[in-house]
Amino acid sequence: MDATTSGTPSVQYHNIPEQQIPTSPGPSFNRQTRHCFGDATPGEFPLSANPSIVLHVLTGCNLDPQDLAKLEATCSFFRQPAHFAPDHQLCLTELAALDMCQNRAIFKPMTSEKREELKLRCGGTWKLVLRFLLAGETCSRREKSQAIAGPGHSIAVTSKGSVYTFGSNSSGQLGHGTTEEESKPRIIRSLAGVRIIQAAAGAGRTMLISDAGQVYAFGKDSFGEAEYGVQGSKQISTPQLVESLKDIFVVQAAIGNFFTAVLSREGRVYTFSWGNETKLGHQTEPTDLEPHPLLGPLENIPVVQIAAGYCYLLALACEPSGMSVYSVGCGLGGKLGHGTKNDEKQPRLIEQFQTLNLQPMVVAAGAWHAAVVGRDGRVCTWGWGRYGCLGHGNEDCDSVPKVVESLSNVKAVHVATGDYTTFVVSNDGDVYSFGCGESSSLGHNTAEVDAQGNRHANILSPKIVTSLKAINERVVQISLTNSIYWNAHTFALTEAGKLYAFGAGDKGQLGVDLVATQTERPTPERVELDLS
Repeated sequence: MDATTSGTPSVQYHNIPEQQIPTSPGPSFNRQTRHCFGDATPGEFPLSANPSIVLHVLTGCNLDPQDLAKLEATCSFFRQPAHFAPDHQLCLTELAALDMCQNRAIFKPMTSEKREELKLRCGGTWKLVLRFLLAGETCSRREKSQAIAGPGHSIAVTSKGSVYTFGSNSSGQLGHGTTEEESKPRIIRSLAGVRIIQAAAGAGRTMLISDAGQVYAFGKDSFGEAEYGVQGSKQISTPQLVESLKDIFVVQAAIGNFFTAVLSREGRVYTFSWGNETKLGHQTEPTDLEPHPLLGPLENIPVVQIAAGYCYLLALACEPSGMSVYSVGCGLGGKLGHGTKNDEKQPRLIEQFQTLNLQPMVVAAGAWHAAVVGRDGRVCTWGWGRYGCLGHGNEDCDSVPKVVESLSNVKAVHVATGDYTTFVVSNDGDVYSFGCGESSSLGHNTAEVDAQGNRHANILSPKIVTSLKAINERVVQISLTNSIYWNAHTFALTEAGKLYAFGAGDKGQLGVDLVATQTERPTPERVELDLS
């Protein structure tokens, strides 16, 4: 079929002989000769002489590091050196990865020296740096809004970096310059002009992290004190810069029992005030405010997320071979995931994920149990299974990660853990919860009762939270209280930036009105606050 019969206009090509053009005053131009196979090497890909087109395709199609690696392995022309800035020695896939790194908010302000340092730390290639940055955004939502259900008080961070707090304020942990309880979200006005991207809450204390990597802390002055410990008599009721962290660009903080940990932009973990048991491999005092680098295997492996539980810490690491999880601290209940209940003084790799062929992407540390979401959407839990918080249909302990089989038809993207409670968010926005049903923090209909007439029944296997499904909003994040000393409450954050609360609200931590003598909210209620 020719072009005419197919309905497409035919195009005729003519050989036009070159004609002599009369010379005239004006600028002269050098005519460039183009060859289909390059000027020097037979078989050279024609675009290698002008690789900007290929670079545009690579950087404009949202390719991930694995895609770039596959392209480089299968297409020989990608290994040709690029002939333009910024680095003449980079192949096109490396240049594409670097270009995509430069679009990340955390990477932009880094100096050339810091970038090269991060590159070496990640394994020597920009593709691995890109994977490190993207993994951090996936698990920590560093460039989006955030809600934190702390012990008795709550924090909400908008996408523009404003911070609202509400709930218990006995130690000034709301940051408003007072110790008065707040039942409605109230903006921290002293932070005007500062863009906050991350928050962490502990009993009586709060930490906020700005987009410039600075850390603000308020509430109880001791980083490491127990929930009701005697340390930290001084109270700080407005956000104060943590001077000891001024030389560290921090991107995340995690407050556990008796300790606090922070994560640097380069993937290094620092801890405060573990106490004198040297569980993290170094000796500190309970009121020690100086950060100590986490010793052991993670000294030279970049970490993308940290999670703190009761006397233990989990670290999601980005290694050249893939993502992995390390644990350190108290092993009671098997929550370190190594098949024993022994303590670990230095970070130790949880090897079970290799056996399960699972690439961890999100990690959560509850008080006594932990959970991970894999790249393929599988969910693993381990630790003390009391009240069914592991989701395996029983209350047994599991000292190594075990796949939650009842979620086999669900592709999970997010997991949150508390004191014997677990929430899982699927890629379509459905939410599942299981574990301890006290304080209505699981979000299930409390009209249902168990055989003993208990209105706060425990859930031993994952159950969809129908009350959240009924709001017709896509849920992207769950946060719940992770403390053994406080009744739990839960936040559900939607894709549109709407916040819903349920569970215990006796201190105003839900941010919604409770009627008469009501102390908890059994079903989700919208908090009048737009986080988008």
